[in-house]
Amino acid sequence: MKLNWAERWVVNNPLRVWEQELEIRRLKKMLNLKPGLIALEIGCGRGAGAGLILREFQPARIYALDLDREMIAKAKQYLSAAEKRQVSLLVGDSFALPVKTASVDVVFGFGVLHHIPDWRAALQEIARTLKPEGVYFLEELYPALYQNILTKHILLHPRQDRFAGPELCQALREVDFTLQDYVEYKKLGILGVAVKGGGEFL
Repeated sequence: MKLNWAERWVVNNPLRVWEQELEIRRLKKMLNLKPGLIALEIGCGRGAGAGLILREFQPARIYALDLDREMIAKAKQYLSAAEKRQVSLLVGDSFALPVKTASVDVVFGFGVLHHIPDWRAALQEIARTLKPEGVYFLEELYPALYQNILTKHILLHPRQDRFAGPELCQALREVDFTLQDYVEYKKLGILGVAVKGGGEFL
């Protein structure tokens, strides 16, 4: 689901970049990856997250994907020439990620799943793309934050089959992820790292 005007404003302001920077540092403390890996970011928006991932985790390449062509156009302008040499910007859908099976080491998703009507199918796709013992770094919001009496009239989200912590954890287990470390904010959201197959990722 593409973002509406209100959410575009939220994700494209400097405060969101600052928030993502703090989240990425927290995720790195949960699991620090070796440099030189292949990464995929779903819902990359204007590319701020991809830039931060490059700086903090130093992957060899990032495939940065968004459903919205306008966001990919913004990312082409936002990222520096040096960053774009390591970032492949893709327009695509999380139901059919345009990468080969078991071809990436790590997937990043910042507030993406709760925008997707069939978020379980998207989780299956994330699992498909990851190598064995690959890592999924996630930040997700719960309905209490985006479907309350105020925000449900401003923000655009699917209404059916939404998830909070228990539903998300169960769905992760069903596609062979183990939630290795996380911090959960009461009824609001989660920041965590899941490992495919439950093994240790070095």
